[in-house]
Amino acid sequence: MDSPRVRPDAGGFFLVDSHGHLDMPEFDPDREEVLSRARAAGVAAILCPIDVSSERSLRTTLAMTAAHGEIAAAAGLHPHQAKLADEKAWLGIGQLAEAKAIRAVGEIGLDYHSDFATPVEQQDVFRRQLSLAADLGLPVIVHSRAAGQDVLAAVDSLKFSGGGVLHCFTEDWAYARAMLDRGFMISFSGIVTFPKAEALREVAARVPLDRLLVETDAPYLAPLPHRGKRNEPAFVVETARRLAEIRSMSLALLADATTANYLSLFGFR
Repeated sequence: MDSPRVRPDAGGFFLVDSHGHLDMPEFDPDREEVLSRARAAGVAAILCPIDVSSERSLRTTLAMTAAHGEIAAAAGLHPHQAKLADEKAWLGIGQLAEAKAIRAVGEIGLDYHSDFATPVEQQDVFRRQLSLAADLGLPVIVHSRAAGQDVLAAVDSLKFSGGGVLHCFTEDWAYARAMLDRGFMISFSGIVTFPKAEALREVAARVPLDRLLVETDAPYLAPLPHRGKRNEPAFVVETARRLAEIRSMSLALLADATTANYLSLFGFR
């Protein structure tokens, strides 16, 4: 994919949804309409993570990337699926990378808020995928929930330097700064628009502009004024607008910066 073109119908700028699960069944009834609304809103690119434990996720995402040049893919095992890790999963990620079908390994990481897998199981799978990403020369997309210190420990112990993004960031500035120091970008979702997310907005104001991304995490976490609805890529405009307000800058400038960051991180021309 080349750099997206400016869309005059979107106000002279374009945005990227750096993380959306458009493979999920919630989008089966109207996936093409969802993509049309995204284009009309000025969303020029979307990254969709493949769950390599799911043949359905693999099939649906690869069909989307084949049909729509603005959609790119990543692949990995989410911490919730850590118990499903096996050689087939590792081979699958490697084969997708060899075929140039993915731009990153992810989403991977640690989630201690839920108990689909034990911390030890999650850490083993996370470290395995960090090592795999390093071998493949790909960045990573990291899911981190109530597990920041162990994410840092894994990155440091493996001396992982391939870069990546903490997606759907919800933690504190100390953790954000530590991951920035290790070469990561920070991505914000619709949570940053929620009334009780003042502490998160303070973090969003401090992330360097050249390390900032914006996402939906669709179908989850729809931003205001769509909260409670199924989230979709077109709604990333509302999250970006709130981030621009937080940072006292124009939406157009924030859109340009976050799109440039996306293209740089995931290796587009």
